[in-house]
Amino acid sequence: MELPPELANRPPRPPGHEPTATLTLEAYLRLKGELEELKTSGRAHIAERLKAAREHGDIRENAEYDAAKNEQALMEARIRNLERMLRDPEIIEAPPASDVVAPGMLVTIRPLDEDDPEDETYLLAEHAEERAPGVRTITTTSPLGRALLGKRLDDEVEYEAPGGVFHYLIVGFEPRR
Repeated sequence: MELPPELANRPPRPPGHEPTATLTLEAYLRLKGELEELKTSGRAHIAERLKAAREHGDIRENAEYDAAKNEQALMEARIRNLERMLRDPEIIEAPPASDVVAPGMLVTIRPLDEDDPEDETYLLAEHAEERAPGVRTITTTSPLGRALLGKRLDDEVEYEAPGGVFHYLIVGFEPRR
């Protein structure tokens, strides 16, 4: 995919300035679309809900009005978060085929602590906003993500989480396409 003009024509990042997010172009475009949707039809929808709730009378004891205000606050927080992420992101490409697990890969693991284990596939990503169809995303900073980085096929990994220590076998990985 080709970079959109706002990314292709931007000046280089000054030394010492960190990117606001590390995203694939696909995630950047999806988040940019979500931001535009929230700022236009999302805000219009909330305004209509608030107007309809106000018409029901006293807003101090109006659950519908309170719910709409809460939804508005959550949406505005999401808008601010998206604007911050998209201000100056680092756009990365999917990794090439490799013999070790790296960010941007679909990783299939098998639990070793279960009697009847089922394989689980995850997208290992730099940012929680990355997506791949049909799989959950884990970040490279999560306990499981850190344990998977740099591992090879048939390696056993162990990581500690609030629920205890978990053991997995890496049964496959490939770059996300």
